[in-house]
Amino acid sequence: MHIDYHTHHERCGHAVGKLEEYVQRGIALGLEQLGLSDHLPLIHVDPDHYYPEMAMPLAELPRYVEECLTLKERYRGTIELRVGLEADYIEGYEEQIRELLAPYPWDYLIGSVHFLGEWDITDHRQTHGWEGQDVMAVYRRYYDAVQKSALSGLYDIIGHMDVIKRFGYGPRTPEDLAEAKKLELDTLKVIARSGIAMELNASGLSKPCAEMFPAEHVLVQALALGIPLTVGSDAHDPKKLGDGLTEARDMLWRTGFRELAVFEGRRRTSVPFNV
Repeated sequence: MHIDYHTHHERCGHAVGKLEEYVQRGIALGLEQLGLSDHLPLIHVDPDHYYPEMAMPLAELPRYVEECLTLKERYRGTIELRVGLEADYIEGYEEQIRELLAPYPWDYLIGSVHFLGEWDITDHRQTHGWEGQDVMAVYRRYYDAVQKSALSGLYDIIGHMDVIKRFGYGPRTPEDLAEAKKLELDTLKVIARSGIAMELNASGLSKPCAEMFPAEHVLVQALALGIPLTVGSDAHDPKKLGDGLTEARDMLWRTGFRELAVFEGRRRTSVPFNV
């Protein structure tokens, strides 16, 4: 089965293209399932006084869901659409996130850690946040947040698990590398214990780290721990839908995966895939 479960469109402010353009592109690519998964509105910072173009405005959330549901029905029988959201995990805001998500009929929710406090570690405009930092202290904070997101019960999929490496900041000494690998493994064990899935996000191939999220050695450990995997391009332009997914499926196959996790009504099933 060919799927793409991670996409963003114009409502989020830093992507382009209408939802229907993604659907039409997905049909042209021969996708069998397409997940629509734009960003949860910002809730822990004031959007009017933060960096612009970070996420959809709060008022757009019901309109986004309504449009997704309309398209799901319109294209029924042509492509299977899944209504999703990439919802930031913000420590201390779990109940606000739960209340914001509760009214809508999601097929799946991706739990991603972008923020450490008010610092978005994935934003190219905020790489100055690394200046003067103890890199491994940042890694510890990040993986602690990922573990808490997995245990929160809010999500179905952990998004881009090792995105902390995106801009190339990471361990440099053998001791730090060993600690980073322990943080990864400890986090995978928590994800496995939580019973949720994880994504292989192909967008890292085009980022400074030039490596998928997560890396191949992490996938090997995820397989051993029985963590279900799904895949996403993290496309921010309809023209980039599906980018890197051939490589993603190849890597999954190489590491031993033979099934992908798919969702409907927040119920997970597994489907076989081929390279």
